[in-house]
Amino acid sequence: MDLDPAAAVAGVRVLSHETLGSTSVEALSAARAGKGGPLWITARRQTAGRGRRGRTWVSEPGNLYASLLLSDPSPPERAPELSFVAALALHDALLETAPALASRLGFKWPNDLLCDAAKVAGILVEGEGGEGNRVVVVVGVGVNCAHHPIDTAYPATNLSAAGAPVSPEKLFRALSRTFMRRLAEWDRGSGFCATRRAWLAHACGLGEMVRVTLADRALVGRFEMLDAAGRLVLRSAEGTIETVGAGEMFPLALSSEARGRKSAPQ
Repeated sequence: MDLDPAAAVAGVRVLSHETLGSTSVEALSAARAGKGGPLWITARRQTAGRGRRGRTWVSEPGNLYASLLLSDPSPPERAPELSFVAALALHDALLETAPALASRLGFKWPNDLLCDAAKVAGILVEGEGGEGNRVVVVVGVGVNCAHHPIDTAYPATNLSAAGAPVSPEKLFRALSRTFMRRLAEWDRGSGFCATRRAWLAHACGLGEMVRVTLADRALVGRFEMLDAAGRLVLRSAEGTIETVGAGEMFPLALSSEARGRKSAPQ
């Protein structure tokens, strides 16, 4: 994998591998070994890819598997906002490499990119404490370029199936540049207002009834907004407001089907 020249000039580095257990695990290991960011770890294939809630799966060649190590990117409480930064950067990269998809892309809260209402990419943000009040953050990105899982809780697709074949190498090159641009806009969290506004402009389900599954319960309500911290704001049928920091969101029409199927990683 090659970086865009603008990313290289900005001091970004990349370590590319043929096969890894997980690019995010490798990035965290690099941080523990004293390596600093911004550093991309990529792999053509993962044998223990990681998703939300500890899900693992085998990631075959043909898709993009990449994780970005960032050293002290923000105060700890702002680090979760990087999922929105990454989503925007990935959206920007796809607009450059697959412009025909522009009207078909959207964001599913909190960390997925959809194409034609099916998941085409996922983002996972993980962090560890460092010295003082500093944190190390790894942003994992997986994009279905050539293939996608089937029999999943949420419909999935890939770029090739959507009629916009893009190689992982080409997409990564663009992403290495667009990520740094969106990171600068976010500005360690002080620019989250602009990041939030840009994300909401492409949010799927905004203003619609959705179901959000949590670890111990499920909520149904209208997706009203994201609050200032990026949490989902739901309005129930009775008019009460509840904010959700983490969960899985489904359109209400899809949620009954999803509840009857075994959840699988994407």
